[in-house]
Amino acid sequence: MSKPGSSGALATKLTAESASQLIMEANDVCLMLDDKGVITDVFLGSDDRSLSLVEDWLGHQWADTATVESASKIKDLLDPSNNGSTSRWRQINHLTDAADDLPVTWKTMRLNGHMGLVAIGRNLKQVSQLQQRLLDVQHSLERDYARLHQAEVRYRMLFSMATEAILFVDADSGKIVEANPAAGKLLDRPANKLVNRSFPRGFTDNSNDAVNDLLLRVRAAGGAEDLIIKTAGSNLTIRLNATLVRRDDGPYYLIRMHSADQSGYKGYSNQVIDIIDRSPDAFVVTDPQGHVQAANQAFLNLTAMATELQVSRQPLERWLGRTGVDVALLLRNLKERAEIRQYDTTLHPEYGDPVEVELSGVSALDSDEPCFGFVIRRRLRKAASSDNAESVLPHSLEEMTELVGRVPLKELVRETTDIIERMCIEAALSMSDQSRASAAEMLGLSRQSLYVKLRRYGIGDDESETAE
Repeated sequence: MSKPGSSGALATKLTAESASQLIMEANDVCLMLDDKGVITDVFLGSDDRSLSLVEDWLGHQWADTATVESASKIKDLLDPSNNGSTSRWRQINHLTDAADDLPVTWKTMRLNGHMGLVAIGRNLKQVSQLQQRLLDVQHSLERDYARLHQAEVRYRMLFSMATEAILFVDADSGKIVEANPAAGKLLDRPANKLVNRSFPRGFTDNSNDAVNDLLLRVRAAGGAEDLIIKTAGSNLTIRLNATLVRRDDGPYYLIRMHSADQSGYKGYSNQVIDIIDRSPDAFVVTDPQGHVQAANQAFLNLTAMATELQVSRQPLERWLGRTGVDVALLLRNLKERAEIRQYDTTLHPEYGDPVEVELSGVSALDSDEPCFGFVIRRRLRKAASSDNAESVLPHSLEEMTELVGRVPLKELVRETTDIIERMCIEAALSMSDQSRASAAEMLGLSRQSLYVKLRRYGIGDDESETAE
């Protein structure tokens, strides 16, 4: 085993060929330079394709291969202070045909008894790529953080400006984790004093028991009906709604509260509100722009929504009619006529097939809070038969024009086509003395097609035609 300080003896035992081989194996690239800095020989110790351009440097000034900002570094590398000394490692960026430079860290040494220098280099391309990826990831994280911060600021502003009292309650501990100013005003204490306090609080004993029962049902089913309770101090009547919200750190209750006289049916007695809530027909109140302010349970059932919170402040056209057409027409007519009766349209539930409905509306733009009210019920289509076909299809221009605004144009055109088609079939039968074969030939139809249309319009009997 060699002792410390015996490196000189080891060096004397190495031949020039062995030394050059050792240098190439230990580094990615090796350059032989004359005293003027011209590259006289090139040795590659790596098969990295990015170093293939180094072979083209042969016979060129080493400084000409580098970028402008690296020229001073090459000057320092070409001037080691003493014979046999080595320079310190310096990173040089070399010019390439690609958009990116080739970064290489170099060290030079002057060999004893020889003119010129030896430069050994290590390719930093992969390190540079990793650094660039790290920088890109850091920039992406900073952008995501900025967007998250902006979203949180907007959420905080909306949460604090909401006129409805809102609480977030930890479902496991039962403690309030967030409360907006409206909740503090309703419960008669500052919002920050409500945080970390147990819920329910601020209600009568009976109301507290009712709220606990409601939360148990919400925890089990995800939702429950609204609850009418009383505050302990001011004896104020409160309508409370709870929804279960699941987050990464566990389940939470979203509690919404408002006083009874601040409900969507403002101005009505509690009995009328209760009747509307239980009505089998869907009832919904919107603002003048068509956004839902309040809705009864029948509307929730019809739209396949779980709670009133899910439809609140949503545009009515999300479920009703054709987007941008039916609701816009209803709102425009209500502003002019104050009421609409029996408007036929289609309701699109959140889940399931579209439902044919009939809608009546009334305007309340002269109230303290302008709004529109709509009653929506399923529409039962009458089957066209020989007994009632005359009552199903309109037979005059006056009847057709009365349907404009109540029936979509597509249905009006289809029904008008049916009327004309029936009249032509009846005329052909009359002209052919009730011979279906002759009538089919006059109309340019096959007998089978004519028989289908006869059954559709209830013309004649169901027996097969025997007379030709």
